[in-house]
Amino acid sequence: MLLVILSIVGVIGIAGVGILNQPQFGKIPSGERLERIEKSPHYKDGHFQNEIPTTMMTKDKGMLSIWWDFLFKNYPNTVPDSGQIQIIKTDLSKLDKNKDLILWFGHSSYLIQAAGKRYLVDPVFYAGAPFQFINKAFPGTQVYTPEDIPDIDFLVISHDHFDHLDYKTVTQIKDRVGHVVTGLGVGSHLEYWGYSANKLTELDWNESASFADGIQIHCLPARHFSGRSLFQTKTLWASFVLETPSGKIYIGGDSGYGTHFARIGTQFPNLDLAILENGQYDENWANIHTMPRELPLIAKDLNAKRYMTVHNSKFKLANHSWDEPLKNAEALRSQGFDVLMPTIGEAVEWKKAIVSPEQKTVEPVEN
Repeated sequence: MLLVILSIVGVIGIAGVGILNQPQFGKIPSGERLERIEKSPHYKDGHFQNEIPTTMMTKDKGMLSIWWDFLFKNYPNTVPDSGQIQIIKTDLSKLDKNKDLILWFGHSSYLIQAAGKRYLVDPVFYAGAPFQFINKAFPGTQVYTPEDIPDIDFLVISHDHFDHLDYKTVTQIKDRVGHVVTGLGVGSHLEYWGYSANKLTELDWNESASFADGIQIHCLPARHFSGRSLFQTKTLWASFVLETPSGKIYIGGDSGYGTHFARIGTQFPNLDLAILENGQYDENWANIHTMPRELPLIAKDLNAKRYMTVHNSKFKLANHSWDEPLKNAEALRSQGFDVLMPTIGEAVEWKKAIVSPEQKTVEPVEN
């Protein structure tokens, strides 16, 4: 019997190793890349660290209990019925590249056009998980494919979680990407998947990269974590500011609330657009995702001219109703903030602000 048990355990172990060696899990940093990471002030004891102490699980519940609830407890209205989410299929090849536009693909994937350049952020057109059957996209939301993507000047990746970095998507658009900007270590996955090293710019928090035509991309803190397999927090999660001749755009990535938002707002005054996380939150992990009560606090800290919220409307990664984030965005708008709420696939101009910063108010909230 002992031999049988050991054999079963061995088979499971071999199968597990085989699964984790699938290309979609990527490759953790090594060699010169790791040497650079180890010099980062944000990398300690073999892992990247948040700026302020951050407990991943904020409720007094075991991880197994939380996962059991998420996978098997029936929460109402977490997945929309077919047709509930409106989507426009825009021919991206016909977009006027000289217009300053933004087009949201659902969840945290979007295309930005600014001053004649195209920026593709966190594109995920297949699955927000290592295998498509684990976490299927909402009915009707997979309208866009990698084949729809035109030539891209900059691919911007906020961190390496599956719902922000999709192996199939980024490999299929590889030959249409001019350059990649991401956090330290994330380039290890991309180079493993066939991206040439000279196409990759990996930045630490508070580092910047300058490019032709007056473009600067600033890598900034976020309060989150990273990892695609058993190895967690080996790569850096980040937010970014795109500084272009047309204006400044904040790309928030995934982040819980923290002092970094006010600091970014001071460092980059007069942001034209701030794109914020709004969705997949839960009181069980309140430190690493933006809770609804914190959206107005972040908007006030950043003091941008206009806001847009993402990280919703495509995948179920939390227990709230699928449309709750849309109501959060409407609530933010009702407090006097200029909030852009495009339909998925709708190309809209991002520059013109409706509400001036002086008109904004924030209702008291419990933090």
